[in-house]
Amino acid sequence: MLGPLVFALPLLVVACSGAQPPTPPPADPGPIEVDAAREELAALAAAAQDRHLVAQYVYSQADQPDRTLVFTSANDGSWRVDVPAGALGGTVDVSMASTTDGLFQCALPSAGHAESARCVRLGDRDDAIPRRSDPRVQHPLTDWLDVLTDRRAPLAVALASAPEGVTGTCYSVDSTSASLNAPLDVGIYCYDRDGTPTGVRTQAGTLRLAAPPGPAPATVQLAGPVVADAEPLDTAAPPTPDPSDSPSAGTS
Repeated sequence: MLGPLVFALPLLVVACSGAQPPTPPPADPGPIEVDAAREELAALAAAAQDRHLVAQYVYSQADQPDRTLVFTSANDGSWRVDVPAGALGGTVDVSMASTTDGLFQCALPSAGHAESARCVRLGDRDDAIPRRSDPRVQHPLTDWLDVLTDRRAPLAVALASAPEGVTGTCYSVDSTSASLNAPLDVGIYCYDRDGTPTGVRTQAGTLRLAAPPGPAPATVQLAGPVVADAEPLDTAAPPTPDPSDSPSAGTS
């Protein structure tokens, strides 16, 4: 009676040993892709911090004519951005600069500033520009690079299509913070492989590189002398004078 049982036992063992474990489900690639995009953008932003150049950017805003900005990132870490129509409601051209001596706003000869260029010191080189005097267009090329390289910054990053006329690799950047004070403007940020910023699109407007950049100077020069008792210009236009505040004609 044991014969059939003894014969069947090896077959049972073989059958059991040949069973394959179930194939595990594939890992979700979503978070991996997001992390990869975040790392790629951080690396390009770090390269942009080390990229010293002189570059022209076309700045486009809704219902306004395009303007050409000049951005200089010097070899000593100083920088300067010349912004046409950057102050007093678009009537004055300004230059924003950060040097070893501090942070400056310079008023340039333009429709609303018939005098020669003059500069006002806003603070130390790493201070924030007062909001009322901040044209904001320089941030993607300067201090927002610090945010993009900070892996702890509350950002969500993904690959994105390039805006029209912009080259390079582009990333959509959003803030994951519930705070109203986001560390940068959400939008699309684009870079060449060597770290050259090629374009930025935010709610404020679009920057796009206009031509290949040129070599950087050793340091930037302010557009004019620093005037100690002058006040920085606001970005907004001054209020229109109220006619009722003026003396009437014929009043002695």
